This record gives sequence, C-alpha cells and structure tokens, in this order.
Amino acid sequence: MRLRRATAWFIDFALVVGAASLLALLTFHRVTLLVTDVPSLATKGGLDLVTSRGDVVGASEHLGLSLWDSVVLDVEEAFGALVLVTFLYQWACLRLLGRTLGKGLLGLRVTPRLSRHALRRAAVTTAADVAVYALACVLLIEGHVLASMLVWAAAVVLFLVNALPVVFPGHRSLADRLAGTSVRGVFQRAGSSPRGGVPQG
Repeated sequence: MRLRRATAWFIDFALVVGAASLLALLTFHRVTLLVTDVPSLATKGGLDLVTSRGDVVGASEHLGLSLWDSVVLDVEEAFGALVLVTFLYQWACLRLLGRTLGKGLLGLRVTPRLSRHALRRAAVTTAADVAVYALACVLLIEGHVLASMLVWAAAVVLFLVNALPVVFPGHRSLADRLAGTSVRGVFQRAGSSPRGGVPQG
C-alpha cells in the first residue's frame, strides 16, 4: 500500500506539474505580447511624456514600473490559477469518483465520499502540495524576500506534516485527519485497516 499510495501521489502531482507548465507557457505568451506591443507602449510612453511637464526620467520610470506591474500581475494570476485548478481537480475527483486519477490507476479510493469530506480534503491537499509554495513565490516576486523564505519553510513543514503520518500506524495523512477520510484499496472492507501508505494525497 505504501508504494501504491506514493505512486498515486506522483501521478497526481505530475498532472499538477503539467497544468503548471501550460500556465507558464500561457503567461510567457501574455508577457511577450505585453512587451512587444510597440504601438501601445509608444502611446502610453508618449502620453506619460506629454503630461510629465518635462520630467523625461520620471515619465520613463513610470512607464517601466507600469510595465513591470503588468508582468507581475500576469505571473501572480498564473499562480492563482494553478492553485484553483489543483483544488478543483482534487475536489471534483473525490466528490464524483471517490478517488483522483492517480488513486484510481493504483486501485485506491477515499472514503467516505461525501461533499464536506471532499471539500476539506481537497483544501488541505492543495495547500500542502501547491498553495503555500505559490504564496511564497508571489511574495518573492513582490520583493518580500524574508517573508517569502519564511512561507517557503512553512510550506516544506506542511508538506512533511501531511505526508509523513502515512508511514505510521493508522496511515492517515493530515488531509485525511482534518477531512475525516481514509485511503483504502478498492476491494478493502471499510472496517479493515490498510497496511502501509506514503505521500499524502
């Protein structure tokens, strides 16, 4: 069970990485369009220059900061979209199927399959796998280096706290405990205790 659960987690996380790669490509395309939109930049730069009362340096700085803010916003939106996509994937799979794609391929299921359990489990799993790391990246982009490092450290701790309990008796991750769920084999009876398990999920 430990190996199966670890493999299931890697499959699910690979899907998250795939979504992150697509969002990265989309964001790169958006930033490229923003930077190479010469007519728009020329118009904006000209307007800033005309209204600057001769402060050419200030107008150029304003244009540069405006462009940077737009790039940062695009990147932050990509991180937000990744968190949302990850949560919806976890929640929809658990609510509708009682398992994620990775768990389904490895013959595992999450019980019970109720809406409130799926919602809580999806939220904790998303936070441990993606959301807190995304927050650390956003803080870094915003220039809050120390806060970013602290949040990144918290993300590592949360990931380990969620994953490591699976190797101990009970084999329930933090997501399982907070959601009131457990991961079992498809043909395992609800009363029997699973043997083994690793990374969360």
